[in-house]
Amino acid sequence: MILAVDAMGGDHAPRAIVEGVVQFLAERPKQQLEIRLVGDELKLRSYDIKDPRVTIVHAPSVIAGEDEPVRAIRRKKDSSLVVAANLVKSKEADALISAGNTGALMTAGLFVIGRIEGIDRPALAPTFPTRNGKGVVILDVGANPDAKAEHLLDYAIMGSVYAEQVRGIDRPKVGLLNIGSEAGKGNALTKETYPLLETAPIHFVGNIEARDAMSGDVDVIVTEGFAGNTLLKSTEGAASMIMGMMKEQFMSSLSSKIAAFILKPKLKKMKQLLAYEEYGGAGLFGIAAPVIKAHGSSNAYAFSRALAQAEQMVEQQVVSKIIEAKATKEI
Repeated sequence: MILAVDAMGGDHAPRAIVEGVVQFLAERPKQQLEIRLVGDELKLRSYDIKDPRVTIVHAPSVIAGEDEPVRAIRRKKDSSLVVAANLVKSKEADALISAGNTGALMTAGLFVIGRIEGIDRPALAPTFPTRNGKGVVILDVGANPDAKAEHLLDYAIMGSVYAEQVRGIDRPKVGLLNIGSEAGKGNALTKETYPLLETAPIHFVGNIEARDAMSGDVDVIVTEGFAGNTLLKSTEGAASMIMGMMKEQFMSSLSSKIAAFILKPKLKKMKQLLAYEEYGGAGLFGIAAPVIKAHGSSNAYAFSRALAQAEQMVEQQVVSKIIEAKATKEI
């Protein structure tokens, strides 16, 4: 297995990326894995990576966070992201992982690697934390703000395959994000999508409201990119606010500091359950090879989890199974 890594993308690149790669490989000392670490060769060699399974592929330029995605992909063909995507396109690597510009990664996936035949609109799909600790896959969270009912049907099939094959969930429950649980609720899009999901080869359990998204009642949530991105940002903001307010209260007096000390193991566990690092990255589903978007602020551990996610997608042949499910309508 060969994984192509954009070493220059992300807030803490290349250090966090290199350290994540080293950590990932150290956990698999005997596995036949190879990493194509793509970026500025001089900078990458300064880390003196000892593992012989790492090969540095030189790419002199970088696509920055503020770059316009389509223009950057077209003009910066020697960038770490484009060079890494071309490794996947040419079958020199099996998957692409980047913590860089999300729009540029999606554009590279679409125009360099290419779409799965029959999937018109790829979806960006992270795993959210849930109360029961299982996590829930939500797609789409921003790849396509305007989607049609048939696109959401594709999302449901792809999400179900991923939840079953990578996350190990037997007969994953799929819910449609809506403003009410009743079948007749919603806007024109959700009303049109609902009957399609009822007859799809998935375990569709009906509508789910945003307040229940992190309950653990479903394993996959389907929505269009505008609502999905709004849900993503609002839950991230709420989690950050709650943790911040708790910290302020626990530090406000001597008695509360003592209470915080006693509760420290529980608070640490709660923080771990809410941490994005534990869930890897967001898969870009609908692309002809596994593409993982790691969080832009990924530290070494978070990036190692994104690599593990890509590894699982390659091992379980998720793209092939999505193609098969799309063609045969059987999961």
